[in-house]
Amino acid sequence: MKILFLIAFIHLLLQCTGKPLSRDDCHQQPLEEIKREIAGYSDIVKAIINLAVYGDAQNRSYERLARFVDTIGHRLSGSRNLELAIKYMFNALQEDGLENVNLEPVKVPHWERGEESALMLAPRNYSIAILGLGSSIATPPEGITAEVLVVTSFDELHKRAQDAKGKIVVYNQPFVGYGETVKYRSQGAVEAGKVGAVASLIRSITPFSINSPHTGWQNYQSDVPKIPTACISVEDAEMMARISSRGTRIVVTLKMGAKTYSYSVSYNTVAEIVGSKYPEQVVLVSGHLDSWDVGQGAMDDGGGAFISWEALSLIKDLGLRPKRTLRLVLWTAEEQGGVGAEQYYQLHKVNISNFDIVMESDAGTFMPMGLGFTGSCKARAILKEIMQLLQPINVTNIYEEGSETDTDYWVRDGVPGASLHDDISKYFWFHHTQGDTMTVQNPSEMNLCAAVWTVVSYIIADMEEMLPR
Repeated sequence: MKILFLIAFIHLLLQCTGKPLSRDDCHQQPLEEIKREIAGYSDIVKAIINLAVYGDAQNRSYERLARFVDTIGHRLSGSRNLELAIKYMFNALQEDGLENVNLEPVKVPHWERGEESALMLAPRNYSIAILGLGSSIATPPEGITAEVLVVTSFDELHKRAQDAKGKIVVYNQPFVGYGETVKYRSQGAVEAGKVGAVASLIRSITPFSINSPHTGWQNYQSDVPKIPTACISVEDAEMMARISSRGTRIVVTLKMGAKTYSYSVSYNTVAEIVGSKYPEQVVLVSGHLDSWDVGQGAMDDGGGAFISWEALSLIKDLGLRPKRTLRLVLWTAEEQGGVGAEQYYQLHKVNISNFDIVMESDAGTFMPMGLGFTGSCKARAILKEIMQLLQPINVTNIYEEGSETDTDYWVRDGVPGASLHDDISKYFWFHHTQGDTMTVQNPSEMNLCAAVWTVVSYIIADMEEMLPR
């Protein structure tokens, strides 16, 4: 009994050393004391802002990103381009003088769209712009020629199940928000397959279009027949809806040469600034390096990846070394559902108590407005104080929801999470399209995003205590 008591006492003592063994510290600074500590970073914040926004590092993240995407292009999971991108970044991070630059292997999906086309044969000849959806099967070489059934919802589809058999289902669902509407992209083929359709064409998940189809990942179910599936533009979905509403028959020939290969080996790309006092504790900043096979992947998620790199560069350039390790992770295969991040989590979750906060930027790097945050009330109060130091660039707001696809594994287990909250009013105009190029990016806005990302990650990494769980 005495031995058990002694072990419990030692365990309790260790929890009070600044190296927590669990989510709850037995000793935490009073909030007022933490506020005074944060206020002491004012000069460092000014130095970060001056360097990133006005100084020698002005436009650096933009220029680095432009060079990268102009050299490599898009970077689909399993592709040669993604391999080249990872090698490029591995060398670039080493040349930048960052520490512990390494590649952590990951098995990733490998799907290729091949040649694809859709031709309306009746009531007139017309070429429909399409982008096949990730993991879609191919059509037969001669294609699929069938009549079209246009619906506006899954409910309407199932009410008209008898009409759908043997047809190409066209979804003309309204855009009510990405989170709600994206289910038509991810589940459209399955729901159409349930009622005997031979293919599905889905109105792109966007509020605005210039005849631009949007791609993305979709999911089959093992107990439902697999059918080919692609996205079409808003304009073509609405046109076919109008034609159908007049009682006119529509016939389409769909050809898709998609192929799914065995899983490939890819890598999460990692670099660090090692902490000076608690090197085993980690503040993680991240973005994903992969993209879709259209455009340049500059917005999704080149910008997020490169402001995360920039955060470490700015801290290094200022000669700063936080108490905790600042770790950059450039995820692989995010677009296929966070594949690289899930494997990273499985590998590193044994040390979950040492992860202070996980941060990912994956919703554009437009004009920043603040941070999304998920965590305890006290952690939110601490972050709010940190954000007040960003008043010189007028980015001080805290919003709900701080997890992204790649960090959600950690946030669900109680690790505080932060995401960049910026003006995404035009984000879904270009999302997963040929339009995702450097033309979308704005160097001044990237400077501001990099400043926000750097200030928050550095202060959290350098504070005496970890954020409370």
